[in-house]
Amino acid sequence: MTDRFDSEAAARAAHVVVRELTDLADLDGVYHLFDEIWRPEPSNPPVTTELLRAMAKAGNYVAGAFDGTKMVGACVGFLGMTEKVVLHSHVAGVSGAVARRGVGFALKLHQRSWALHRGLTEIHWTFDPLVSRNAYFNIAKLGAAPAQYLPNFYGGMRDGINGSDESDRLLACWDLHSPITTADHPADAVIALDRSDDDSPVMGTMDGTHLLVAVPRDIEALRMSDPATAGRWRFAVRDVLGTLLAEGARVTGFDRSGRYRVTRKDAA
Repeated sequence: MTDRFDSEAAARAAHVVVRELTDLADLDGVYHLFDEIWRPEPSNPPVTTELLRAMAKAGNYVAGAFDGTKMVGACVGFLGMTEKVVLHSHVAGVSGAVARRGVGFALKLHQRSWALHRGLTEIHWTFDPLVSRNAYFNIAKLGAAPAQYLPNFYGGMRDGINGSDESDRLLACWDLHSPITTADHPADAVIALDRSDDDSPVMGTMDGTHLLVAVPRDIEALRMSDPATAGRWRFAVRDVLGTLLAEGARVTGFDRSGRYRVTRKDAA
């Protein structure tokens, strides 16, 4: 039986080599790759070469994906203490030149293998709940479970991807030993937040045990074309999904149409 979490197979499929980074030139390459992807204000880079050097020296996770000699993706994480020691995956990025090749998946599986080799059983990270492709990747493909809604977690990020939007995040918890489970929408699922034909948020009902919470089709494009509507999405998802998670509900899936499946904690 094929292991869908085989990190070496994922790297081969993406036509990259993924490896840990400790050399100063490679760490500087991560800084420049992230600068190219996020286009941040100069005073607010996602990481610095000096920080990466210290993190790698201290035994944290810094890895890059290479297409030949060119770095096309990178991922950075550090050890964290919650109820137990976990790896917190702080930032990961892939060059647009290799989009849809599976480089992000290869990086994530390399990170999983690294963590398991060190006796860790969970990886945590945050992601923007409005970015549909990331939600699908994290929840449906990897099997991570959103555990907490974090309003404006990073404050103003001031970069070319997030713009002036508030930085709400979901905390994803990836149990490295749990199998991925998939299920259809329950027959009694109600729409708590829907999407109109013009990609605006439409409030539904919160009166249900199983709920569906939509997000915009492409929030990054919407931030550029219609920032006012993008802002309405931010507050609508915060009000609906954030409230449900605060009440103890669980995200049980994310479908290709761009909707979270949510089940209240009192469900049978």
